[in-house]
Amino acid sequence: MLFGKIHRRFKRIQRSRQIANVLIKHGFGHLVERLELKLPPWKKPGKEVVRIPVPVRARLVLEELGPTFIKFGQILSMRPDLIPVEFVEEFKKLQDRVPGFGYEDVESEIKKEFGASINELFDSFDREPIAAASIAQVHRAVLDGKDVVVKVQRPKIEDTIEEDLDILFNLARLITKHVPESRLYDPVGIVDEFAKTIRNELDFTVEGRNAERFARNFTDSEEVYIPKVYWELTSKRILTLESIQGTKISDIGEEIGDEVRKNLSENIARSYMKQILIDGFFHADPHPGNIFVINNRVIAFMDFGIVGRVDDYMKEKLASLFIAIIQRDTNRIIDEFLDIGIVGDETSIPEFKDDIAGLIDRYYGVELKQVNISVMINEIMKTALKHKIRIPTNFALLIKTLVTLEGICRELNPDFNLTEVSKPFVESLVAERIHPRRILGRFIENVSEFNELMMLLPRRLNRILSRLERGKLLIDLEHKGLNRVIAQLDLASNRLSVSLIISAIIVGSSVIMLTGKGPLLFGLPVIGILGFIIAGILGMALVILILRSGRF
Repeated sequence: MLFGKIHRRFKRIQRSRQIANVLIKHGFGHLVERLELKLPPWKKPGKEVVRIPVPVRARLVLEELGPTFIKFGQILSMRPDLIPVEFVEEFKKLQDRVPGFGYEDVESEIKKEFGASINELFDSFDREPIAAASIAQVHRAVLDGKDVVVKVQRPKIEDTIEEDLDILFNLARLITKHVPESRLYDPVGIVDEFAKTIRNELDFTVEGRNAERFARNFTDSEEVYIPKVYWELTSKRILTLESIQGTKISDIGEEIGDEVRKNLSENIARSYMKQILIDGFFHADPHPGNIFVINNRVIAFMDFGIVGRVDDYMKEKLASLFIAIIQRDTNRIIDEFLDIGIVGDETSIPEFKDDIAGLIDRYYGVELKQVNISVMINEIMKTALKHKIRIPTNFALLIKTLVTLEGICRELNPDFNLTEVSKPFVESLVAERIHPRRILGRFIENVSEFNELMMLLPRRLNRILSRLERGKLLIDLEHKGLNRVIAQLDLASNRLSVSLIISAIIVGSSVIMLTGKGPLLFGLPVIGILGFIIAGILGMALVILILRSGRF
């Protein structure tokens, strides 16, 4: 047990050093120094590295560090509210370029999960994968005479990801500590959010349940098809789904007529408006490889690992935002975004309003059908980022999904207009919001909450006053930045303590030398000589530490 912990600790130290070296290699040595990572002296990268744009170098770092970091970059590419747009665009290029693992490992994983061999479970099973990614690879198979696809998780990938997550958390804490301007974006919170996402992706039963929920939501639809989950051959590490006999949306050729393309684009958009504004549960990874077309009419979705959720409050805010954009009501757009976002102390509301007004003015006089709604919302989000307004995760994921969706639909149909497709859904949501039954229900709910507050308030006040009377009322105060001051004081006091110890050793050794007693070496007391040697070593070590810190 102890040796296992030591081994894991050693591996983490090795991995941390590897990360630091990769950062230095790609021209981020200044960041390594700022985070005070312990490394031997390093050389600055050549001019050819520094000339490469920073976003490109950041992508190269993530690619070199492997699957967990690639996934982290892909998730960040969905968050234009957290990172600048040039990083978003660069991180979109991150691909899981990894070779597939051997068929023997596939057999081993399936037998481990279900207690039977592939030949016992399936009619046939293709040895070569049709797709391979950082977490899993996919094989075609036949089950009880039906075509299926089987997603098999990579052996030991969970251990690798957990080790990398541990390092990411440590890096996030260091960034929070040593880069004060990063605290607005909560680096630890971002990594925590990523950890939840990737852990969900590691559990294929979650993806299976997501697929079933989508299937229920589209039970009555003739335009959307969701593949069936075969639960008898699905577990945390294996997912078996019905094989879709269709064409990827990205492979739709020029031979398909304009009318079919128009219908397909509207089908996709309508399905997403339903997911977002009615179901409140949407497929959050709508890249062309995850959308299939069956018989040039029906849309089929694949890969349900990343989903978004929209509660009633967010639905209403989104509907209001759509209406405000359609009406080009600048003040309402600003109000809705301020309601949705988290405004920091550094945000200047007047400057934010000026920038939004300037953005809306660019669209003045432009016909509504020529306006890309998702692009406009994305630009508003960039403006919010500029003014340090944080956007909730699900809303940011929603905007990223809408931008991707509109791009796919315009590729199919250049005249596609998201506003026209979304209008009926928005109007229905607004009509429901002002329906007397809904208003009455909200009124009753608010009265109930107010009544509960009135019942609890005297009891809570009495408790506070009783504690105050007994002198036991405790108030927690948090002084921002105090931890860094304390750390610096600890460092200074430790150096001062070492200096006093060195001085004491020198004084003691000098007294012993003057007495001339004890074992002698070259006529001098051995203990005195040892004292001077120890003091010299400690003194040199202290000088080196001070010089390396750069604070002298």
